[in-house]
Amino acid sequence: MVNKDFCLSSYMAFRYIWKDGVDFVEGFQHKNFRPVVDEDRIPVKSSEDIDREIQKQFDELYAKYNNIGILLSGGMDSANLAAYLKPGSHAYTFNSVSGVFDADVERAKKYCKKFQLNHHLIDITMEDYEKFTPLVMRHKFAPVHSIEPQIYKAAEMAKKDGVQLMIVGESADLIFGGMDKLISPIWTFDAFVKRYTFLDPKQVLTNPVDQSELFERYRHGEDGIDVLKFMDEVFSIESSSSYLNAFGAAWMPYYDPYAKLVMAEPLDMNRVRNGEPKYLVRGLYAIKYPELEIPFKIPMPRPVDSVFKNWSGPKRAEFRKDIDMSSLTGNQKWQLWCAERFLEMIG
Repeated sequence: MVNKDFCLSSYMAFRYIWKDGVDFVEGFQHKNFRPVVDEDRIPVKSSEDIDREIQKQFDELYAKYNNIGILLSGGMDSANLAAYLKPGSHAYTFNSVSGVFDADVERAKKYCKKFQLNHHLIDITMEDYEKFTPLVMRHKFAPVHSIEPQIYKAAEMAKKDGVQLMIVGESADLIFGGMDKLISPIWTFDAFVKRYTFLDPKQVLTNPVDQSELFERYRHGEDGIDVLKFMDEVFSIESSSSYLNAFGAAWMPYYDPYAKLVMAEPLDMNRVRNGEPKYLVRGLYAIKYPELEIPFKIPMPRPVDSVFKNWSGPKRAEFRKDIDMSSLTGNQKWQLWCAERFLEMIG
């Protein structure tokens, strides 16, 4: 079923098209990724459990691949996984010519020095977005997340280095109680809808389509919402699909060891709300890097704020003419830019 207005609104609100079978144009069927089902996951109770089970996975991976690389940020999720790589492995860290990622890069350098990894910095520029965004959009048949062109570039670099498999730590947040600013508050339904909506379709589109149907599936009682279930079933698809698509477009296999794990005991929300998000993953970081302070969450950096700082906004008829671009974040500007490029691509 073709419904361009719905697809545009869904992409603005959720950064992906949440309804299967609804597409921008005939013959362009978008692709979403479903994470590992719970019955196939390995339950873990402690940081030591995680350490043991991840080591088992790496032992199995190294039985199949000689050259394994990693997307490495300055945060603890990918840093933990770097500890299981063989010396001489390749690690790729996103950089920016503006220098906005300096702290992230410096931490990643420490991880590489400790485990003797070949460290590669990847600059991301407007030219990269213009070059790689059409490739990942065509593979997905939809507008994409701003990390996808970056991942594609990293995958292409890794292929030149002979890397056969890339490691990512993307799912640790979802499985182990990250995203604490989203899951910690006791949300009312309307407040969560406002907080989670990435870009309100009514604010930017000429023909916005209401997206409340997806939120309504998770309404709890009269005015609550099951945030954890929403994150498990909605955010997981949006996030994981970005990695699947970008690596898929580059024909580079990738693997997330965290995705095979599940907490054996309910998440301790008191610990999360009192400054210990992902406490089991934090414990693993303390095991692997006892000499370093445990970092707070560091999202995969992307230079959209600097790259799109002076962008004047979309010009196509699908977008409102009165958008206040000064009120938008770099990520929101990216969504508009990417959506317009996609519309131009499909005609």
